[in-house]
Amino acid sequence: MKTYSRTEYSILNIIAGVGGYIANTVLGFICRMVFVKYLAADYLGVNGLFTNILSMLSLAELGIGGAITYALYKPLAEKDEEKIASLVKLYGTAYKVIGITIGIIGLCLIPFLKVIIKDQPDIAESIYLLYGINLFNTVITYFFSYRSSLLIAAQQNYIVVGINYLITILQSVIQMITLMYTHNYMAYILIQTIGTLIYNVSVSKAAKNKFPCITRKNVKVLPDDEKRILFENIRDLTFYKISGLLVNSTDNILITFFQGLTTTGIASNYTLLVNTLNSLLGQVFNGLTASIGNHNAIESEEKRYEMFNFMNFMNFWIFGWGTLGIVFCSSDIVSLCFGDKYVLPLEIPVILAANFYSVGMMNAVWTYKHTLGLFHYGRFLQIITGILNIVLSAILGKKFGLFGILVATLIARGLTNLCYDPYAVFKHGFGKSPLLYLKKYCHFILVLFIAAISCYYSMRVINSTRLVSCILKILICSLNINIIFLVAFFRWPEFNMLKRIIANMLTIVRNKMK
Repeated sequence: MKTYSRTEYSILNIIAGVGGYIANTVLGFICRMVFVKYLAADYLGVNGLFTNILSMLSLAELGIGGAITYALYKPLAEKDEEKIASLVKLYGTAYKVIGITIGIIGLCLIPFLKVIIKDQPDIAESIYLLYGINLFNTVITYFFSYRSSLLIAAQQNYIVVGINYLITILQSVIQMITLMYTHNYMAYILIQTIGTLIYNVSVSKAAKNKFPCITRKNVKVLPDDEKRILFENIRDLTFYKISGLLVNSTDNILITFFQGLTTTGIASNYTLLVNTLNSLLGQVFNGLTASIGNHNAIESEEKRYEMFNFMNFMNFWIFGWGTLGIVFCSSDIVSLCFGDKYVLPLEIPVILAANFYSVGMMNAVWTYKHTLGLFHYGRFLQIITGILNIVLSAILGKKFGLFGILVATLIARGLTNLCYDPYAVFKHGFGKSPLLYLKKYCHFILVLFIAAISCYYSMRVINSTRLVSCILKILICSLNINIIFLVAFFRWPEFNMLKRIIANMLTIVRNKMK
């Protein structure tokens, strides 16, 4: 099997992730516009609600994926095929059991749909049938996805995302044509089911071709001491999983309960933009995660810390840029694409941007926490985050509606893991004072505030048609932000490292092209 350097794998993963995601997102956004045009708003609410419920069900995964991916870094770096096959076999058995468990729990939840959806939605199809199809899409993935995790851990995420985006793009085109001619949501969701099946089978086959060792009949069972360490990591990751679901996968359920499906659907246009931007930027970090896991497995502590500072710096640059874009441009994009009736008051994009920034700025911290195997630290705190989110969402949501629910999420994160996780990485991962992180974080906030003021006053002079105004705001916002960031950081060691990495990457690309 042909191998590449960490830098080459990172380039391949980032190009595949970002390039495919952009193409897929553009088509997905057009598909969304077709969806809004030909179907009632309640269908958007149904989509968002089912996504949240099924995300909650993935709690059954219990952190197994993260633990085994971490366990794979070292044997992959050492090319230990026997250990790789043993881990993948254990992983596959666990995921098949999880898939069946999720299916059973999901079916048991059907009677409770009436409790969440108090008013009959404006849809032609049975809400139970639609839920059943969505449940099947979730369950079937568990019978194949463990092999995709092997490719990701092996720094070959470009294969997984390449297959994913190719199939998703074709799926989106077919879904749009179907909606325009039939106006039928059932046909729309069945096409998605077929796409899910084709993707899972294709990725599974690719993993078997790249790693024939996982198809062996007589695979050794992991030793008891290694199983014990693995299960301890799974136990610790379970708490993170529960927290993530309680924080990230309950908002639409609470919005539906307090405000109704229509508000969920309208708000989902903004959350679509935010989640799209978050996922696009996340492609960069997804492309780097396996390489960082490999780096941490063989490099010194000082080298790890140096790379962390660089990643944290890049994290701020791209997520700071995205944050101000959400504040100043999201309403114009929603108005342009979906119409003025879908535009929400300014405080909604502001709080969405604050949530986006608070989570985005943790990417480097969470990447290192997981690739250094620091699952043990702060695991109980994550449960507190989730409970706080639900309690505060119920209190603030009842009083302030949509805005209150979104604020509750920010407060819950701010009081818990946004404070503790950087401490854990610096204290236990690098052996350094967490004040080093806090100092830089405050510096970043100050620079972001200056950039926000600059964008605000620059935007005030724009007075044109909707399309021109939207384009001008995006361009002016981007120009302001990047100039201010450049002036603020051009002397930093991390900026110099960025220049060296870009030069190295360009050299590799030129050599490959030759």
